[in-house]
Parts: sequence; structure tokens; C-alpha cells
Amino acid sequence: MIELAAPLALMCLPLPLLVMWLAPAHKRRMPALRLPFFQRYVAAAGITPSDGAQVAARPLWLWLLGALCWALLVIALARPERVSAPIHWQTAARDLIVAVDISGSMDEKDFAAQGEEPLQRLLGVKQVIGDFLQGREGERLALLVFGSKAYVQSPLTTDLDTLQVLLTHTEVGMAGPHTALGDAIGLAIRQFDASEVEQRLLILLSDGADTGSRMSPVNAAQIAADRGVRIITIAIGDPNGSGENRVDTATLEAIASTTGGAAFMATDQAALKQVYDQIDALAPRKVADHSYRERRPLAAWPMGLALVLIVMCWAWRNLGRGRSQPL
Repeated sequence: MIELAAPLALMCLPLPLLVMWLAPAHKRRMPALRLPFFQRYVAAAGITPSDGAQVAARPLWLWLLGALCWALLVIALARPERVSAPIHWQTAARDLIVAVDISGSMDEKDFAAQGEEPLQRLLGVKQVIGDFLQGREGERLALLVFGSKAYVQSPLTTDLDTLQVLLTHTEVGMAGPHTALGDAIGLAIRQFDASEVEQRLLILLSDGADTGSRMSPVNAAQIAADRGVRIITIAIGDPNGSGENRVDTATLEAIASTTGGAAFMATDQAALKQVYDQIDALAPRKVADHSYRERRPLAAWPMGLALVLIVMCWAWRNLGRGRSQPL
């Protein structure tokens, strides 16, 4: 299908007629022979003299050729394009950040696996997150890790394979021994600032109480709610523990409630998998439709044809006619 990118340019088609109507004819002085007693010569010849200024006549084919060349140039100015059939695709209209606690308490080997000995908490979380990421094709995800401080392990990206590799190389204690929940939420908010989608989801996994944040986790959650960020918290560990190994479920629930999210407790891999299965039900994945049409410009064709016609006309009038005249 052929379309015009600038169809208003076609309004220039009648411009030559307007110029002929409003602009005066070009005047050029020509040599002439003056005769005495001009009126007597005219009367003797029996003719009636015409005005001295005349508009030179042009053959009809030259008028038609000029009109054709002008029409071709105006069509080129209208930018004709060959447009392909629409190409449709879909992308997820949701950005998701996974924030993983890698404080010292995540080194505890009390995370139950199916039919196996208890795993290190972080190792068990890695395995389940890996399976979760495989089903996120088409979504943009980011990975944050936090301990005493929070760090961006991977910014928002659709390259989930690289994100998997970065997650595999994450170890306990890399971010310090303490737990900074509030700082992790604040860092996630800054990552979402670069996002233009409406649905923003933060999955926060932690096994300890907040012990090192510069900002209260609940205050950080309130800011997240104001920015349209929804937080799902997942508590990992023993809620009856003590010290830094204690899971502060009250704080995690308050964080989730403030942002309109949900709070879960995962004591083993099976429970953690069930949590991930419920995430799409709690925050349905939105899909954005996109379409694209390939456009190939064709303006060079009418412009080139007009140029060829003009050159041929000039060659015929100047070269061909000049050769036909006797020397």
C-alpha cells in the first residue's frame, strides 16, 4: 500500500495557474527596424498592425510536459511511501524488582528442600527464584541485594539470562552482615523512577529484622505507595528466632499493607514456590500491544522522472533543433 506522508503538499498543484493569473508576463526587449511613413506602408499593404508586445506562443505538448513535471515534483514533495502490513507484538506493561536479603543470617542451613537435607537459606531462595525468572519472559526485571547496605545487582532489563548469572554469583555477606530493609526499598524506588510503566511490583525477601537502615522500612513503604510501587514481602526463616535471626513479620506485614501488597511466610522451598505462583493472581500481569509498519520512501522516483523529462526537453530544444538549422 502506498501512502503520502505529507498530503497537504498536494495543495501546491494549482500554484502555476495562480502565478499565470496574478503575475505579469515577462517582458524582453527585441531589436526592431523603424520605417518612415509606417502608416502608408501598412495602408498600401492592406494589413492592420498588432501591438508591439506579444506573448510568445508555445506548443501544446510543451504545456503538457511542464504540467506533468510540476505534478511529479509536487508528488515527490508529498513524500509517497510504500507501507507494509502492520506487524503486531506484545510486551509486559509491568516492571518487577526482586530484592534479596544476603545478610549474614541467610547463611543458616535450615531451609527445607523436598526430599533433601536442609539447605542454606540463600541457596534455597536462589533455586526457587531461578525457576520464577524462567516464567517472566517479556517482562523487565531488576535484582537488588541488601545487607548492611543495598546494591543494584542488575538494573531493569529483559535479559533474564544475565540476571540469572548475576544471581548465581551472589553470596552471603557480600553486602555486609546486617539487614537494611528500608534502604533496599528506597533503592528500589530510585530504580522505578526510570520506569514509565504504571504497574510496578517489588518482591522483598528477607529473613531478619531491620538492623541497619537509615530510613524506617514503614516510611520507605509509604514513599513507595506514593510512587505507585506495590510491595510483596516474603519472610524467610524462623519467626520464633532471636536477635538478628528473628523474622520481624509485623514490619513486613506493615510494609505490604502500606503499599496495597501482600505478606507471606516461607519456611521451605515448597512454600516459597506457592508464594510465587500466587504473585500473578495478586498483581495480574498487564500486556501492552504494539504495532509497526515498515515505510519505504518513494519520493526519488517521481523526482527522478521529472528530472529526466526536463533534461530530454532541454536537449531536444537546444541540441537537436540547433543541428537541424543550416549553417
